[in-house]
Amino acid sequence: MDIEKVNSMDFGEFVDVFGNVIERCPLIAAAVWSQRPFSDLEDLKKHFFAFIDALPQSGQEGILRCHPDLAGSELRRGTLTAESQREQSAAGLTSLGTDERLRLAELNAQYRARFGFPFVLAARFSDRAAVSRELARRLLCPSAQELRTALGEVKKIGSLRLADLLRADAAKL
Repeated sequence: MDIEKVNSMDFGEFVDVFGNVIERCPLIAAAVWSQRPFSDLEDLKKHFFAFIDALPQSGQEGILRCHPDLAGSELRRGTLTAESQREQSAAGLTSLGTDERLRLAELNAQYRARFGFPFVLAARFSDRAAVSRELARRLLCPSAQELRTALGEVKKIGSLRLADLLRADAAKL
């Protein structure tokens, strides 16, 4: 799909196509639609991320809460979004052994208890061992720093998803 096609979409089509660029946040796509026309992929990304940046902290934390735990209960129940399923699968999180799964569940629970939102990581850039290491490392971060880091991961995920939709070169992101 090219940027002209994106710019010609009506509201409903735009939200249907781009509603999960930011995990389970179609409201962001709805707000971004009104910023048309977009000059290119970078311009489209800029509008998605400006929306996130303009939110108060509580709204930013709400975006984070829309994300599933990595290798968590939604994966086991089969209720992940298609995008999250592909991303977690690419990182090897769909084929964890029992010990690995239990370790991640324990770390995810500690993280959620400490920060109030799930651990978010652009899984496509990781593998299963790196996910556990990064989760353990980030558990030690100060809250304000971790909020910034987690939002940065949301933006990486969003960049990859936009590139997928526009079939752009993800390496340029």
